[in-house]
Amino acid sequence: MTADRPAAVLVLAAGGGTRMKSAKPKVLHTIGGRTLLGHVLHAARGLAPDHLVVVVRHQRDLVAPHVGELDPAAIVVDQDKIAGTGRATQCGIQALSGDVSGTVLVTYGDVPLQTTQTLASLIATHQAEANAVTVLTAQLANPFGYGRILRDAAGAVGAIVEEKDATAEQRAVQEVNSGIFAFDADFLRAALGRIGTDNAAAEMYLTDVVGIAAQDGRRVGGLQATDRWQTEGVNTRAQLANLGRELNRRELERWMSEGVEVIDPTTTWVDVTVELAGDVTLRPGVQLHGSTRVETSAVIGPDTTLTDVQVGAGASVVRTHGVGAVIGERCSVGPFACLRAGTVLGTDGKIGTFVETKNARIAEGAKVPHLSYVGDATIGAGSNIGAGTIFANYDGVAKHPTSVGRHCKTGSNNTFVAPVEIGDGASTGAGTVVRRDVPPGALAVSTGPQRHIDDWVQRKRPGTPAAQAAAARVSDEEARA
Repeated sequence: MTADRPAAVLVLAAGGGTRMKSAKPKVLHTIGGRTLLGHVLHAARGLAPDHLVVVVRHQRDLVAPHVGELDPAAIVVDQDKIAGTGRATQCGIQALSGDVSGTVLVTYGDVPLQTTQTLASLIATHQAEANAVTVLTAQLANPFGYGRILRDAAGAVGAIVEEKDATAEQRAVQEVNSGIFAFDADFLRAALGRIGTDNAAAEMYLTDVVGIAAQDGRRVGGLQATDRWQTEGVNTRAQLANLGRELNRRELERWMSEGVEVIDPTTTWVDVTVELAGDVTLRPGVQLHGSTRVETSAVIGPDTTLTDVQVGAGASVVRTHGVGAVIGERCSVGPFACLRAGTVLGTDGKIGTFVETKNARIAEGAKVPHLSYVGDATIGAGSNIGAGTIFANYDGVAKHPTSVGRHCKTGSNNTFVAPVEIGDGASTGAGTVVRRDVPPGALAVSTGPQRHIDDWVQRKRPGTPAAQAAAARVSDEEARA
């Protein structure tokens, strides 16, 4: 361990989260594109600790694999049946070798807005003051539910009392325990062996370590967070939503400070994993998720949701749902388009109104303007696909590809029955069903010559409005003749 760098960070994620009323573990609920636990591990790993430990118990079969996905180097430790944060910490530190010394940071997996910077400040204060314990605190107007910080006459932290164990006088204290501590490792090991379960919840409280330090004459420090949101935990769905809104507000303010125009922040949601370039415009009703990246001068929205989508410079994406797609520079997409995984739209291309694409590579300058489905297809540069076209890629057993060459002009209401290839420069007539390859430069038609059955309506549907209208028109034409 070096100065301002912890020997270990212990993340306590063993709780049941019963107030969430959810089949999913509390720490696996998400805000801003990461799980609660993911946010905490991201902040903790930013400290570059020698060891990162996550203590689990409730729904371990779900939480432990998630830790492995997020941070394969993290050590997963199981808490036993003895309840309480003190026991969770004891299990975590016992997983480390006995010669680990220096600063041990303890935090929680359900406090998602904590930052590496604030945790680093806590560690710096702890080391500079040579404390045995340093607690991160917050001043709350409504401290209900939190452990209260009790200070002595000199202002030092003397104890932390839990809400359920506090007297009426103690409950009036507004400085609260965040649950985030920096400890001297040797002191922590010894103190954890001295705490019991003689309290209202019959749990081993980690906060009892503070009282032990005071009894032993060891220094206990407190760093009051200037940003109370970084100490807010999630216990209910309402708290999850509140923290999600606050995280989103901060993300949008950060992007606006870097030159992104957000027309209506109250209806715009951007995950923390999203990347935006300067001069991007986000119109109302936009949601950007996952690994989405938007390049300069692109305009997104209104009413657009993109997940893992790359958007090129100067593109326009309007009222569109996209997942796993690539949109090139200066492209036009929407309104009411659906871009499914594997869609790649080349520079200056167009995917228009009520068009769905899947595993489709649409080259530079090519256009699919209206009312079409393009699946498992490639469309060459400069080609135009007529309105109402279906790429029939599925034969009931397997998917098959369609290839449309460069500078092709296909008619409206075409069906391409895959596998089929349309040669460069070819055209197709309106209503054509293409079942065979079309040579370059050819015109493909599959409809017969138009023919008429005269007086069909009058004979087959006499007395109907259509028959009456037809008869009246014939009479008018005969009269004019």
